[in-house]
Amino acid sequence: MRAVICRAPGELALEERPEPERGEGEVLVRVRRMGICGTDFHIYEGSHPYLQYPRIMGHELSGEVLEAPGGSPLAPGDTVIVNPYVSCGTCIACRAGKPNCCVQIAVLGVHRDGGMCETIAVPERNLYPAGSLTLDQAACIEFLAIGAHAVARSGLGGGARTLVIGAGPIGLGTALFAGLAGGDVSIMDREADRLAFALKSRIAARGIGVGDGSAELLRQATEGDGFDVVFDATGSRASMESAFGHVAHGGTLVLVSVVAETIAFSDPEFHKREMTVLGSRNALRADFERVVAAIETGRVPLDHLLTHRTSLAGALADLPRWAGQKSGLVKALVEIG
Repeated sequence: MRAVICRAPGELALEERPEPERGEGEVLVRVRRMGICGTDFHIYEGSHPYLQYPRIMGHELSGEVLEAPGGSPLAPGDTVIVNPYVSCGTCIACRAGKPNCCVQIAVLGVHRDGGMCETIAVPERNLYPAGSLTLDQAACIEFLAIGAHAVARSGLGGGARTLVIGAGPIGLGTALFAGLAGGDVSIMDREADRLAFALKSRIAARGIGVGDGSAELLRQATEGDGFDVVFDATGSRASMESAFGHVAHGGTLVLVSVVAETIAFSDPEFHKREMTVLGSRNALRADFERVVAAIETGRVPLDHLLTHRTSLAGALADLPRWAGQKSGLVKALVEIG
């Protein structure tokens, strides 16, 4: 089979690899679509903190079943959504129904080879029927599910004054599902075109640019009270630390992004607010199902979110170019096969 390998930072190659063998409890899947994620750009650039090279990237996947175990509800030809978080099934988190934060988690395309290739073997429990979704739509479920999970973690209710910091794909997905949960959503970013996109797509009610004047705009959005729920989806330590100051008394901060650093905050500011701080990692099957339902009922503007396309061979040039030129880029899909 053909596969795109990131041999080292800044080095991609299209190689022939042996077809994977289906292990016990696994399904052989022909990969048809792969969404390019910020994680993939970080791997290419050499800034991902938890990765060993060489690596086949790709964890936002949809495909078709080639071969399934006997007795499986999946059959050859079925279109499936891939949950890329391969869990052990036995650790404390898995026993508690939280395989998204498994002690031994192996994320496709990060801890083990992913789906930037023609065929992949995946545990049956990590595949969900796509139903009426197209291959394009099915490949978008994972990144949207991260935002849906963060919103579910927050307990956000109707009318909650909500701030999402970071208007990349994860932030946009978080803002989208915060709005669907009834939040009054503001989104903040450094890039004016990302904010314009969020407003045009009706993902957020207002956009706030980072820079001079942003403090006053944030104050005006809540009449000086602060936000009931704040989500940080930037991957920036400085942003995560400053996010504490945007939370209202009695409010909640959800850290969606992760950094390989220690973050610090003022304990007096934290305590006087009686603030709730939550980490949100990956997503659960219920979040995937929530996203599927939202797409099926027309509540996700995927026509706006899917902005770029390439092929497996085309990704050799396109992925490096997009890593440095993200203007107008929201979500890019690799069409495979």
